Amino acid sequence: MTAVPPSPPQPHVELSVVAPVYGCKGCLEDLVDQVQAAAGSMGVSFEMILVDDASPDGAWPRIQELAASRPWLKGLKLSRNFGQHSAISAGIEHAQGRWTVVMDCDLQDVPAEIPGLYRKAVDEQFEAVFAQRVQRMDSPLKRLSSWGFFAVLGWLTGVPQDPSTANFGIFHRKVIDAVCAMPERDRSFPLMVKWAGFRTGKLPVRHQQRAEGESSYTLRRLLRLAMNIALGYSEKPLRMVAGTGMFCALVAFVMVAISLWRWWDGDIQVAGYTSIIAAIWLIGGLMMFSMGVVGLYVGQVFRNVQRRPYYIVSETTVHGAAP
Repeated sequence: MTAVPPSPPQPHVELSVVAPVYGCKGCLEDLVDQVQAAAGSMGVSFEMILVDDASPDGAWPRIQELAASRPWLKGLKLSRNFGQHSAISAGIEHAQGRWTVVMDCDLQDVPAEIPGLYRKAVDEQFEAVFAQRVQRMDSPLKRLSSWGFFAVLGWLTGVPQDPSTANFGIFHRKVIDAVCAMPERDRSFPLMVKWAGFRTGKLPVRHQQRAEGESSYTLRRLLRLAMNIALGYSEKPLRMVAGTGMFCALVAFVMVAISLWRWWDGDIQVAGYTSIIAAIWLIGGLMMFSMGVVGLYVGQVFRNVQRRPYYIVSETTVHGAAP
């Protein structure tokens, strides 16, 4: 789903490192150098792909500058901001390695942990290993909002979510190919990996403070992301609507039975204005709620039926050879 066709996998590249870039121009050189040191210590061929997701600080010239002196570094520039998970998809679709590491660009994900992830995956024969942040170095508000996001997401999707894991991890080529084959527009890389069902492990890792900038995930954006993911991965909202309708029908049946009993007993009362208005508002509100949920699903289907690309690459750096 790209304007620039991805390069075919090359068997001589053992490790690819993919990082979406947004608002972290100042720490890119440190990130690149630390990845080089970590991958170099492993004694394997590697490459790194930085995906500029229309970073507001103008990161693309810096990526070009870094790639010019590092033949193993590649850059992709997206035509506009498509979101973190679409940027990850762009990177992994262009990755050539037998193993692919996905990480953030702000150095909260520590590049020095990459060899440990690789060893665990190879030694214990995992196809995917997620980095588990034992002690998150985020603000209390960020941790609380993240916990709420994963709690809501786990409830909506019916799949337990671990707030200590995110995108950072290492994934075998077969996992990457499976994720790339999924056509949906509303993407969530960790959920797609878990849905694929490959053998997955976790490794406790260090977590650092952000080297630069602030997270773009506000509470509102997290809730919106949770809703989009829930609509794409779960039928629970529709089941909730059906359950609400059945409950209202049961209440109405009980009310009718009570009215009939009172009529039979001779206790006939004229319904008042308040009860009529309350009933109208209740039924009207439930109908609007039900139509809204169904409309969200129809919108989701419409966006996927359009089959528009979930990212567009407008420019790339010159591809170099892996060391």
